[in-house]
Amino acid sequence: MASGIAGKVVVVTGAASGIGRAAVRLFADEGASVVAVDVDADALARSITDAPPGVLPVAADVSREDDVDEYMTRAVRRFGRIDGHFLNAGIFGSFAELPDVTLEEFRHVFDVNVGGQFLGMRAAFRQFALQEGAGAIVLTASIASLAGSSDLLAYHASKHATVGLVRAGSVYGGPLGIRVNAVAPGIVPTRLFIADADARGGANDMESRAATTPLRRAGAPREIATVAAFLLADDSSYVTGQVLSADGGASAVNTVRPSGGAGAWDAAAFDASFYRYPRGGAASAHETHDDRIES
Repeated sequence: MASGIAGKVVVVTGAASGIGRAAVRLFADEGASVVAVDVDADALARSITDAPPGVLPVAADVSREDDVDEYMTRAVRRFGRIDGHFLNAGIFGSFAELPDVTLEEFRHVFDVNVGGQFLGMRAAFRQFALQEGAGAIVLTASIASLAGSSDLLAYHASKHATVGLVRAGSVYGGPLGIRVNAVAPGIVPTRLFIADADARGGANDMESRAATTPLRRAGAPREIATVAAFLLADDSSYVTGQVLSADGGASAVNTVRPSGGAGAWDAAAFDASFYRYPRGGAASAHETHDDRIES
């Protein structure tokens, strides 16, 4: 069990399901008072029906400045202060190929994933200043913060931006006694991917994809929540500016070595089934390495 969080007041966004829901329960079980924030009021109400005492539900859209101000106001009114923020709310967008991603989708993903984390972090800094005290902020990054993929363009870009928020926030906050870190989950089956459950890379093949990680399994929401609890707790008092991966070892794998799956699948067959747009500019299948160098 995580220690050092008992007695603290912690805000959790995206609290109605998945990692956020697990975090609310874990933090409350550890003795923290929790402000549970989610845009879906009904789902939020259902998620805390059997939660421990000391949980304050607040329906709010994290991408709206007024809503962020409101959940902060209600939190301070109820508990008198805030010690930590777990800025976890996020969306993934669609599985559209890059040429088909709309500007509307791109902006919406950034509004929630980046704008919501920025507004939450700014509100945290402002509240800590009013309290004339220190605090801790944890953002939910992703394995998508550390490497790229040919799909989920807006999501990948937004999660790379999360790392920028962590690093800049930690540099500003350090002299003030405010720590800013992130947890970067790998494959954790949650409601986030249910909307495109049948899409390749969605919910339908999460378990099989996770089986290729060093731990050979998917993670559970509570396993990510425990990392967030550590980063919020006094036990991590000398940790800031870090992105801590909780991904079953996926980010440690060298994919061009045999143990990382290199050569274990047919790239040409995969490309033929994955890409709708014609290929161009890449070396042809019959061209040798020496041919490419000499040309």
